[in-house]
Amino acid sequence: MEVYINDIAAFLPNEPVSNDEIEQVLGKIHNIPSRIKNRVLKSNGIEKRYYAIDRKTGKLNYTNAQLTAEAVRRLKPYENFSVNDIQCLCCGTSMADLILPGHGLMVQGELGMSPCEVITTTGICLSGITSFKAAYANVALQLSDNAVATGSELASSLIRSNFFEHLKGDPDFKNHPILNFESDFLRWMLSDAAGAVFMSGKKNNGKKSLRVDWIEHVSYAGELEVCMFAGAHKKDDGTVIGWRQLDSLAEALANNYFALKQDTGILNEEIIKVSIDRALARAIARRKIKADEIDWFLPHYSSEFFRDKIHDAMVGIGFHIPYEKWFTNLTYKGNTGSASIYVMMEELFHSDKLQEGDKLLCYIPESGRFSIAYMLLTVV
Repeated sequence: MEVYINDIAAFLPNEPVSNDEIEQVLGKIHNIPSRIKNRVLKSNGIEKRYYAIDRKTGKLNYTNAQLTAEAVRRLKPYENFSVNDIQCLCCGTSMADLILPGHGLMVQGELGMSPCEVITTTGICLSGITSFKAAYANVALQLSDNAVATGSELASSLIRSNFFEHLKGDPDFKNHPILNFESDFLRWMLSDAAGAVFMSGKKNNGKKSLRVDWIEHVSYAGELEVCMFAGAHKKDDGTVIGWRQLDSLAEALANNYFALKQDTGILNEEIIKVSIDRALARAIARRKIKADEIDWFLPHYSSEFFRDKIHDAMVGIGFHIPYEKWFTNLTYKGNTGSASIYVMMEELFHSDKLQEGDKLLCYIPESGRFSIAYMLLTVV
């Protein structure tokens, strides 16, 4: 059965935060400016982002579930739509508000929805597309007449300065920063948002829909070590020690186990080779797609640093999509992880850029342990 996207919504909390304001909103750790902030911002090309932080108090003013609920409420697939019409709710996020129960259940509770099937997917950037695929499959298999998929992130909860104030570090803080590069780097990369997609087996009447043609999802975790992580420390041999392996929670807190971290060395070494040379080549072979058939390319990349590298690697495997066909809003909406592809699709879907028959190729890489997804949509 064919599946159609009838509407897409996004929610970005509060007012946009510029590069000049970012450290005021997130705060300075021990009141000391970051030594790498400007270098990271220059590399990633992000000029504005959104945080679920009240600027007056410095406290969070949305939970992850609340962000997601706001995106779902903004869906308008048809007249008189109610969240109680949703038959299957699939929610993906990197880190939910609670360890248990699942994120999807907390979103359903936040919305006060009628009883329905609820699925939670986890991961990092790919958790948004795995929730999408679960919703798609539910409709395609006619298990439900409709389904809603979401991707959301509350990264600001882990990158505010007060999340690190308990760390002691070297007494000479100015010369020896509290955070090492792998954590401080991510403070200037990530931001908050939620997106939602309504899918059904019926096209919209009198307006455009997006047909979901296929989703290709492949993981290389069996071959490659952990790259982006939280709740652990990574050893020199590439293995990780999780917080539950420690003798106490106090030990995990004192040693910064719960901070987000990224091994930028392995990221730079592997992400292009894995996501383009291997995963895209695999999708091309399996789906017989050609670059000149693609009208819009929606790449979720974390930084403008990777833009030319992705382009050149695609050219290298004979799949050249010129820049004028690329659509991204990273610069003014930020890197919102699992929500990013939703935030991109929402803006493009509600623009006047799409024409009937246009084909959209979506690219969603995840560096957690290198999982990649590609998705093809057609405007109908």
